[in-house]
Amino acid sequence: MASAYTPGLTVSGDTVVQKVRRLPIKGEVLVKEGDTVAYDQSVAKADLPGLLQTLRIAEKLGIEAKDVEEYFQLKEGDPITKGDLVAETPGLFGLGWFKQEIHAEYTGVVESVSKITGNALIREPAIPVEIPAYVDGKVIDTIPEEGVVVETRGAMVQGIFGIGGERSGTLRTAVDDHTVLLEASHIKDDDAGKLLIGGSGVSYEALERAAEVGVAGLVVGAVKDVDLMELLGYDIGVAITGQEEISFTLIATEGFGQLAMADRTFELLKSLEGNRASINGATQIRAGVIRPEVICPIHHAEGDPVPEHSASILEIGTPIRIIREPYFGELGQVTGLPAELQAVESGAMVRVLSAKLASGDEVTVPRANVEIITTS
Repeated sequence: MASAYTPGLTVSGDTVVQKVRRLPIKGEVLVKEGDTVAYDQSVAKADLPGLLQTLRIAEKLGIEAKDVEEYFQLKEGDPITKGDLVAETPGLFGLGWFKQEIHAEYTGVVESVSKITGNALIREPAIPVEIPAYVDGKVIDTIPEEGVVVETRGAMVQGIFGIGGERSGTLRTAVDDHTVLLEASHIKDDDAGKLLIGGSGVSYEALERAAEVGVAGLVVGAVKDVDLMELLGYDIGVAITGQEEISFTLIATEGFGQLAMADRTFELLKSLEGNRASINGATQIRAGVIRPEVICPIHHAEGDPVPEHSASILEIGTPIRIIREPYFGELGQVTGLPAELQAVESGAMVRVLSAKLASGDEVTVPRANVEIITTS
């Protein structure tokens, strides 16, 4: 049987997920291999060096750079507090006339004093950084001075696109059907901190309402790019997402515009209502693909086997999603994999596949224009 490999999106009710939790710089690992950890538990910490600030002593006092140590009252390694008097001149004739004073503009430690520049360098306090486990699970490996690998078992849904970083909350299905647009009226006053599941998309008013209430995350079928620009204040472009300064995380499972969430995805998320899940909108669609994700750990009995998952192989019957126009967002199943190359509109000769869409239509599209929906 003809087959081909292609990237896939995971939509699974029972899978094993491993997350690498790594510090940006070397630090201290707080847990050990075999430990059970909670989603909000710190697993590693480090201190980022504080900003280095310049105190222009010679310039402000009107003295020669070589004389800076005579007037500066601190030396290397001394603590310094914002507002402290740290340097002064005696004034004209030593009587205090036209006296010059310097008060510290920063809090930190004196890192150096230079007779060449006449400046003192002040290192501001270190910035503590802690990395949480992100998901409830078990530490299966440690990376000395850097982080850990946390493994969990449960449900996982990957999306097409997302914004906003890592958050956690209780899942609530806010609409009755996978075809329903999430409106502001669907969001309740007590939804603060929750992850809401929508249907075919989300209105801009609902985005505003989510921010107002304090919702932790929204998972919907699609989102309009104009609404994203209005929400963020800029065009997000094609760079990696996940660092946006917004109060909630947003994941689109199907794409842009208004597209019904895949029925299986909606039903899976709906079945998890009331459970705590972790969510991350980080997306990268070029090399080193990163998918936005919802992970919901579920307790299983010791030794309970994990179901086998379909591999990312295109073959007859494989469930797919089309990721290019004119069938963008459509779901279907592979019905044919012709071996010969075929011409497309651009004139290029490419490998294609035939698929039966959920609508019942039979289409032929380039294989590069589809993603496998990995299920279990």
